Amino acid sequence: MTDLLFHNHSYLREFDATVTGVAETGVALDRTAFYIGGGGQPSDVGILTADGREYGVTGVKRGGGLLVHLIEGDRPSEGNRVSGKIDWERRYRLMRTHTALHILCGVVWRDFGALVTGGNMQPGEARMDFELERMTADFADEIEEKINAEVAAARSVLAANLPREEAEQIPDLIRTKINLLPANIREVRTIDIQGLDVQADGGTHVDNTIEVGRIRVVGHESKGRINKRLRIALEE
Repeated sequence: MTDLLFHNHSYLREFDATVTGVAETGVALDRTAFYIGGGGQPSDVGILTADGREYGVTGVKRGGGLLVHLIEGDRPSEGNRVSGKIDWERRYRLMRTHTALHILCGVVWRDFGALVTGGNMQPGEARMDFELERMTADFADEIEEKINAEVAAARSVLAANLPREEAEQIPDLIRTKINLLPANIREVRTIDIQGLDVQADGGTHVDNTIEVGRIRVVGHESKGRINKRLRIALEE
């Protein structure tokens, strides 16, 4: 079992760990700050160092009962102590992007009551699909103005782990299909943009909406009669 350090320490850039397993594609660690991917957010990349030698980590993937840090070529041995360092510039951009999507989701839910039907992100850009019947340039402009007002509001972003029974009492969490969680999941991690949005989420986020910076709505399109897509990008 790998201790997922990023759940409680999104700003952790470096860490020490022990190799607990070796696979054909990489190594498993007893603890990690590398985000493992999920919820549309890609896994982290970076470097592991063992005995003075650096190993490039190209991603993280579950496989064979292990959480594998993907490494091309030679790998550290089981039992080795390693130091991990994530690509912080990329991670922080993803944190800003992920929080931007939650701001977008919160605004569309608050003002239009639309559920999310899909989403994805890369560092600095993302898309989100909603159950909406209309999507126009004027609507996209309105959304851009509203989401940037939430950025400027400097809302705190808080992560918490709630018992499943307590989490299911939060009505808005239905947007994340919490009812589809496996029955054995007894604790739900939530991200609370205070005063705007609460969702079940396992990703990494900034501590305050002001860190996101200006968000541009760079595209909109119809993916069906009641399925509309918004594309966003962060200004650097």
